[in-house]
Amino acid sequence: MSGTVHAFGDVTLQSGAILPAAQLTYTTHGTLNADKSNAILFPTWFGGQHPANDWIIGPGRALDPEKYFIVVVNNMGNGLSSSPSNTPAPADGPRFPYVSVLDNVILQRRLLEEAFGIGHLLLIVGRSMGAQIAFQWGAYYPDFMDAILPFVGSARTAHHNWVFLENVRGAMTSDPAFMDGEYETQPTVAFDRMGLVFDSWGLSQAWYRQGLHLAQGYATTKDFIRRQRPQGGGDANNVIASVETWQGADLSDNPLYGGDYAKALGAITARTIVMPSRTDLYFPPEDSEIEVSHMPNAELRVIESVWGHRAGAPGTDPVDTAFIEDAIRELLPA
Repeated sequence: MSGTVHAFGDVTLQSGAILPAAQLTYTTHGTLNADKSNAILFPTWFGGQHPANDWIIGPGRALDPEKYFIVVVNNMGNGLSSSPSNTPAPADGPRFPYVSVLDNVILQRRLLEEAFGIGHLLLIVGRSMGAQIAFQWGAYYPDFMDAILPFVGSARTAHHNWVFLENVRGAMTSDPAFMDGEYETQPTVAFDRMGLVFDSWGLSQAWYRQGLHLAQGYATTKDFIRRQRPQGGGDANNVIASVETWQGADLSDNPLYGGDYAKALGAITARTIVMPSRTDLYFPPEDSEIEVSHMPNAELRVIESVWGHRAGAPGTDPVDTAFIEDAIRELLPA
């Protein structure tokens, strides 16, 4: 699980708050070539840490470390980069400041420049919250990359998506053991409730209709939702911090664009393939259609999957993963 930590010292965030001892934790795959022209950035997603990105990286894969230098960076709030669980007082636990998608992007650029001297990327690929980061990169630093591939994500959190995230927040805060974020042990009921929220929203009606939950060895739907879920070292305050970052995602919410969503999307000049899942309840294809309509060099390519938001995620349909990998190959030089 360990990665390399890049320290920035105290950082002023987009909100004006100070984040003490800011850090990004990352791993790399492959070798950076002499002219530093083979770099790819692959940020993590909500709740994910860098090992979760490994499923699509490897020799012969679209993200081939024998050809490319792939930087997998952990988003702030995920427990490895700056998070409530690892930040010193006075910004620890529930006092951790709001971190925006743009805050992540600005520090990710600093990481690339300070750690590797990378001034340009071949590609930024991101899933879910990683897709939000990819969109923000494209709008804020439009000349920094050749191509972007955001999948099952959005450039701005839709109202319906924001409401869904309130369910995740409520799962944490409604557990009496949460204690307003001042818990001494993790609120286990909170994580069980959050698992049920994700079972409800993260997978589609078609996925359940086809009985794919029962194909995993459960006799009934009740057995499936009552399964033992791995806690995985999760931290409730980290969940809250990540929810807030996701809820606030809007690539135009900064002085460069002043809230002009269409202008921010129009500034993304890199070749882009936007890949929503047909059955995603978080980021439906209709939202992606609107995004692409404002982008001068973008294509909409829908993943025709029943896996909902989990389309293309580790352990799901290999056909969906192959579809995404084909798009990645198309965006990269031969």
